[in-house]
Amino acid sequence: MNMCKEIAEKLLEIGAVTVRNPENLFTWASGIQSPIYCDNRLTMGYPAVREMIAQEFVDFIHTYYPGVEILVGTATAGIPHAAWVAQKMNLPMAYVRSSAKGHGKGNQIEGKIEKGQKAIVIEDLLSTGGSSVKTVQALRESGVEVLGVVAIFTYGFPQVEEAFAMEKINYHTLTSYQILLPIAVEKGMIQEHELELLEKWSKDPYIFSK
Repeated sequence: MNMCKEIAEKLLEIGAVTVRNPENLFTWASGIQSPIYCDNRLTMGYPAVREMIAQEFVDFIHTYYPGVEILVGTATAGIPHAAWVAQKMNLPMAYVRSSAKGHGKGNQIEGKIEKGQKAIVIEDLLSTGGSSVKTVQALRESGVEVLGVVAIFTYGFPQVEEAFAMEKINYHTLTSYQILLPIAVEKGMIQEHELELLEKWSKDPYIFSK
């Protein structure tokens, strides 16, 4: 089993990702009716899983972004993963809030950053890509060069591709909804005849909400 499949399997095993059939959907805060719910914060409670994820991030960054000088987590779920990877790579780390604080120094970026530094942004999940784009924009406005965004999981929505292309952001994920679905079938979480409809959802996330 390759690492993309192994990580997807582990996320299912620990309940960080839950998949349901089309008759028993989740409702997101946005109102989207979804066959999947992802909470990668649960990986914090499983040392072997978080180590696997951190090492895969390290291997990918070493291979494709050897010039990285700082790792930046997205608040809040990307922060612990950025910290673990930064520790393994012996690199400085910072994180970016969704908005500037309303007190103290009013920081949006926490931690020491310097103009011209080459950064990788670490996310737990890519949904529409909005939070990642805001993080990259905040870093660029502070003079940081963002080499790319890496995340644990993506739903594969076309909005992500569009948003990142518009901002000229490179991105990569360790695993995805598309890789996970066949594993969910193997585990009996969903039925094979439901697969086609569930695959369509990632191309049109409002398909069950219409």
